[in-house]
Amino acid sequence: MIGKEKIVRLLKTALAESKFEQAEAVFISSEYGLTRYANSAIHQNMADQNNSISFKVAFGKKVGVASTNIFEPEALKRACLNAAAIAERAKSNPNFGGLARSAKFKKLTNYFDVTAKVTPAKRAAVVKKICDKAIKNGLTASGALKTSISEIAVVNTNGLVAYQPGTSCSINIIISSEDSSGYAQGLSRRFDKIDFSELTDVALEKCLASRNPQTLEPGHYDVILEPTAVANLLEWLTFIAFSANPYHEKTSFLSGKKGKKIAVPALSIYDDGLDTTGIAFPFDFEGVPKKQVYFIRKGLGGGPVYDLSTAKKYKAKSTGHGMPPGNSGGPMPLNVNIASGNKPFTKMLDSIERAILVTRFHYINGFLDTPKALLTGMTRDGTFLVEKGKIVSGIKNLRFTESMLQAFGRVEAISKESELIDTWWGDIGCVRAPALIIKKFNFSGKTEF
Repeated sequence: MIGKEKIVRLLKTALAESKFEQAEAVFISSEYGLTRYANSAIHQNMADQNNSISFKVAFGKKVGVASTNIFEPEALKRACLNAAAIAERAKSNPNFGGLARSAKFKKLTNYFDVTAKVTPAKRAAVVKKICDKAIKNGLTASGALKTSISEIAVVNTNGLVAYQPGTSCSINIIISSEDSSGYAQGLSRRFDKIDFSELTDVALEKCLASRNPQTLEPGHYDVILEPTAVANLLEWLTFIAFSANPYHEKTSFLSGKKGKKIAVPALSIYDDGLDTTGIAFPFDFEGVPKKQVYFIRKGLGGGPVYDLSTAKKYKAKSTGHGMPPGNSGGPMPLNVNIASGNKPFTKMLDSIERAILVTRFHYINGFLDTPKALLTGMTRDGTFLVEKGKIVSGIKNLRFTESMLQAFGRVEAISKESELIDTWWGDIGCVRAPALIIKKFNFSGKTEF
């Protein structure tokens, strides 16, 4: 870790020496260790440390961005001057609404020594226990265990200073046989809060239970989507539905539906970067404090997330969802939640007459028909037939093609329990999801595996 004092001092110095009225510096540091394993053995152990410092300079509405990964005074000054040179030659951006104002941020404890001090040997010891348990049962284990440290800071000429360090630990486990597999994952800011043994047992039991899978014909089935499967769907909705641009361009399933019934009353989906039970983060990459945003609230349509640019464009206020400088994709929710229900998962399972249980999805495509949130993808690593509340067999993987807009109107139950699910954006957020029962979910194809 570099630490707040040095980071802020060097960024402030670079901005002060540049003498530009509108200038911003964003510092992102990532330091991680990763242990990958396959065929019940570690095949890769690696570590990486990188700093990225981006400068944004504006002259009126002409904006330039330049970056460097050299955290030294001369390199920082040069990057800031490069951003200014780009701004001088840039076209005017009518949606540039200025830089963030100085603000107060919620104090979060995101950094834990118990994670930061994990060694390669300690990760290897965890992986060995996973592999030993798989081998003992005549199975094979694969997956990855990652620990990371991050530091993010935003400083600008409006007097804004924002800084937040953090740690995180994530693991995924796949236990496989000749004709089946099982999956489990864990995520926490604290290494010691993940029960690696329990996760191994979950993946192992799924693998054993899905042996000798039967073929099920495509059609409409009631489904139990476990938290990972639910999160896989939500990850796509962050791209195609929950951001300001698709919402206002009418390509989101939320467009034009604010305050209208679009889901069952029990369903609420929202983004909350300040929820400390998740992977919280107090501000966005523009230095704007995070705000809670409901996309669906008790079945009624809500609104999208905004950054400073889309707030200017659509005459709204930033919700604290700006991405790093140079990003062209617009704002993005990074702490997406589905509000938990009141029914324990075991009780949900007991209530099932006949349904398909899905552990997770992969290869999802969400660009089929975005106003309907039509997604397609495959089941993976634990797909089961449930009858009269009991798992009776594994089934071969199926392709689904389903409108989330319609599916949200057929949610029958939401579990009391929820899980933190890791996402590609890593240390600054996650998806928190419960299990869902959805009626008449459309499976459009079958496989031979």
